[in-house]
Amino acid sequence: MASFIDDVSHPKGNWRLLVTGTLILIVAAILFPFQWISWKFKLPTRRLIPVLFHRLVARIINLRVTVVGKPSVDRPMIILSNHVSWLDIVALGSLMPLSFIAKAEVIDWPLFGLLAKMQRSIFVDRNRRGDTGKANSEIAERLEEGDAIVLFAESTTSDGSRLLPFRSALVGAARDAILTGDATTHVCLQPVALAYNGADGLPTGRMGRTRIGWYGDMEMLPHLTGILRGGSLDVTVRFGAPLAYEAHMDRKVLTKMAEINVRQMMTGELTGRRRPL
Repeated sequence: MASFIDDVSHPKGNWRLLVTGTLILIVAAILFPFQWISWKFKLPTRRLIPVLFHRLVARIINLRVTVVGKPSVDRPMIILSNHVSWLDIVALGSLMPLSFIAKAEVIDWPLFGLLAKMQRSIFVDRNRRGDTGKANSEIAERLEEGDAIVLFAESTTSDGSRLLPFRSALVGAARDAILTGDATTHVCLQPVALAYNGADGLPTGRMGRTRIGWYGDMEMLPHLTGILRGGSLDVTVRFGAPLAYEAHMDRKVLTKMAEINVRQMMTGELTGRRRPL
């Protein structure tokens, strides 16, 4: 399936693809060595360099991020978000230091695998039940270190106009962090909604969003080049009210509450009818 940008007439699309692609590679080539050193020696900059990278990429590809609400300052924290495209990582990563939970196969992708490693992503094979416990232990360790972790709770990408059911298995890492951390009494779960509501300065509509999204059997390279060829994109990132997860609470109930909040926020942003949570 073609991307949304491929359906829009851009006479200078190939030139834009060359320029944007080259600029991203230059930025990566400059920042990656510093990030590797920071990661190797556990320097504080290991959390800041990815933010700078994503901000520069967002500027290069003309991804305009609007923030509604505020990210919680409470730590440890898991962000429970919907998932539309690889653009989500750029949008969220440009706002604050974050680590992402990614599919195991991402680690073998050209460039994106390296990006994910430099972002200190946690790789999970969701098709192997035994991998969930291992992943939860790693997530709990990161939470104890004070990292903010992004979990795309649908476990896959959607078409940008609907929300798939949230899965709660990896939210169990929050309970592990509480039980193993000496000073951790709760973990903050913050719902976040991503809404791609504009392209080239115009509202996207349902059809436009399905073409911006990267989901189903879409191939990465055509979608990536389509985005780089095209014009501006507008995404709203809305932060919902944080939920405090304590050890005695049911992770499935809290995950469902977050799902309801994200659905309400996403619908409000896409329709222009924001409602208080």
